[in-house]
Amino acid sequence: MSQPMPVFRSCGAALLALAIATALASPVRADVTNPAQPASTAADTGSAASPQDAKNLGAVQVTAATTASTIAPTQGSMLATEPQSIIGSLYLQENIAPTGDYTDAVAISPSVYTVTPNGSGLMESAVVSIRGFQDGQYNVTFDGIPWMDSNDFTHHSTSYFTNQETDSVTVDRGPGTASTLGNATFGGTITVDSINPRKQFGISPYVSLGSWATAVEGARIDTGSFTGSGTSAVINLQNSDSDGYLTYAGQRRQSVFAKLVQPLGENTTLTFAAMANKLDQYVPFGATKAQIAEFGVNYGLNNDPTSQAYYRYNKDEINTNMGYVGLHSAFDGWTIDNKAYTYGYNHFGFNGEDPNGETPNGTFYGATDVPGQHMRNTNRSWGDIFRLSKALGPGEVRTGVWYDHQDDIRWLYEFDDTLDQLNPVVNPGAPTLQLAAADRRMNDTLVTFQPYLEYQWNLTDNAYFIGGVKYNDFKRSIDAPVNQKTGTPLTYSKTWNATLPSASFHYAFSSSWTAYAQWAKGYLAPNLNLLYVPNPAVSDSAVAPEKTTNWQLGTTWTNDNLTLSGDVYKINFNNFVQKHNVGGISEFYNGGGVHYTGLELEGTYMVGGGLSVYANGSLNRAIQTTDNAWNANTPHKTAALGLIYSNGPAYVSLVDKFVGKTYYTANAENDTPIGGYAVTNFTASYRFDPHIANVKDLKIGVQLNNIFDNTHINALAGTTGADGTPLYWTIPARNFNFTISADLF
Repeated sequence: MSQPMPVFRSCGAALLALAIATALASPVRADVTNPAQPASTAADTGSAASPQDAKNLGAVQVTAATTASTIAPTQGSMLATEPQSIIGSLYLQENIAPTGDYTDAVAISPSVYTVTPNGSGLMESAVVSIRGFQDGQYNVTFDGIPWMDSNDFTHHSTSYFTNQETDSVTVDRGPGTASTLGNATFGGTITVDSINPRKQFGISPYVSLGSWATAVEGARIDTGSFTGSGTSAVINLQNSDSDGYLTYAGQRRQSVFAKLVQPLGENTTLTFAAMANKLDQYVPFGATKAQIAEFGVNYGLNNDPTSQAYYRYNKDEINTNMGYVGLHSAFDGWTIDNKAYTYGYNHFGFNGEDPNGETPNGTFYGATDVPGQHMRNTNRSWGDIFRLSKALGPGEVRTGVWYDHQDDIRWLYEFDDTLDQLNPVVNPGAPTLQLAAADRRMNDTLVTFQPYLEYQWNLTDNAYFIGGVKYNDFKRSIDAPVNQKTGTPLTYSKTWNATLPSASFHYAFSSSWTAYAQWAKGYLAPNLNLLYVPNPAVSDSAVAPEKTTNWQLGTTWTNDNLTLSGDVYKINFNNFVQKHNVGGISEFYNGGGVHYTGLELEGTYMVGGGLSVYANGSLNRAIQTTDNAWNANTPHKTAALGLIYSNGPAYVSLVDKFVGKTYYTANAENDTPIGGYAVTNFTASYRFDPHIANVKDLKIGVQLNNIFDNTHINALAGTTGADGTPLYWTIPARNFNFTISADLF
């Protein structure tokens, strides 16, 4: 099926022409001799220098010459106490599409399986799996701040940070030490660190054009030091428009990010950061195999106002924002970090009742009217992270506390899309039209309190041991005139807590070779869906926080020509919360657990003359303990292989990522597997001096993604509302991006 006429228009030929002219007359510059900017330091992020900062201190070795560490797409850390893949700014700048986000970055890592059905960043990622742990079972942090939807701890990948606002991304495959904070240390942490102000004033405009009428226009502005005390700031402004790969699944996104760093004397730094994001997009639910066969692999929505799949009936309007004030100070052996923050998410969503066609039209008002749903999810979090450390005896003691309070409003109404009014079919006898049409009307709150204490004992100059404990206390409250699933009122609150010890050992055989061993407990706070029952107290005694016990061994080697790391892991997942129906009433219970085991490797070798070879791989196993079923969305293996040329102003890469067989659900015996598939991407860029006044350099780049045009099914999207027919996602077809950027002044 051919791509339809554009749904969202870009800012127009005049704006693009102006942006390109601006780029040609004036862009920005990473250092040509060392294009990879270093990851944020401990002072930048406001966290004490400690093993959890291995991503910042241990692996990226910035020198005048290009090394394996500056080139590597992913690499381990010399300070890590658990498996960790660091993705630096060079890979983000060169290999990730201008519309992309952190989920596109982590896709290259071992044991990671991602699905982006509409193209990079053009729809929320449908799957982001780490060793089989799904979104909602691991943390995502931004500059050290855990953020998530409090109902199920999932993340809206397109709603916050753009690739241009990101300096580095790290995949921590483990629960970390006691000082690792968040509601889902259960499956690990994806750490996103923002860009930092550069030392010199500069303006860096960029323009990108790509497949599916995609256009990105933006500019980064660095003030340099503009006060006697060294105050500096960076601002990134960005607009993007795309029709998307899937039919009638267009997106428009506008984003602004700003960070100001204010030194206060020699030992203290104050950081202010804020972002705002506005997103409008048309969102399909997936396609049946019959629809794929009839309309093509990119079928999403249609242009028929009498259909529940009409694109204007299936839309998201999302506004988000985040801000924090960070204080970092070091004096007399003490280090203090504090971050006070807030973030908000406001989502108005619209969808047809059953966009894939199995539910016939008809509403309260007419047999041919189109039924749909209108929803709103909005939340606001306020929180603070305080950390304190002090050199004590043969090591360092570290303590701190995280407090977070999130309030949510969640409602969903049946609607007549033809008439654009409430459809009173849920409870026709209700006293008001709203209650007659309400599927849910809920207010809920999550309050988290996490103190921790740990000690790093420096056994020798080459070895240290970290032992610690974290206590977690979290309370859910719900006040629902119409509770989700039950449709009945509920006012209820419940507090859970967990004590999580950890121990790790790190040893340096030499300045180039280190190893570690870890034992740690991870946990996942109970999902809000535990309260989607008439009487949650029935399940209280049977449900405990989901926990993991992790055993991991690993090693890392890094020198100028080679970075190599590997690990083995065993994870026992306990208290697997499941549900069953008793007399038509859902009850939750402890359904056993999952056993995870695996092997992971990654490395980059500098062949010479600017040429490097990169490879990673994993063997993964995840088996449910109750019936020995294979855990859903857990590939048996993953692998990546790449050739990278980086020499002065030129960068070229050819990288292939392979994802092995997995299953749509845990019922592997009766479930059709997703066969192994591979996607190959090509990137090339060149930076040069255009000999234009005030223009330091100009960069031209091209990305050709999925060059072998593999469009096979790569995930289950869900099922239809009426008959439960499976819906699928496919790999986006071959596509390109062409980008011009510049460094001015």
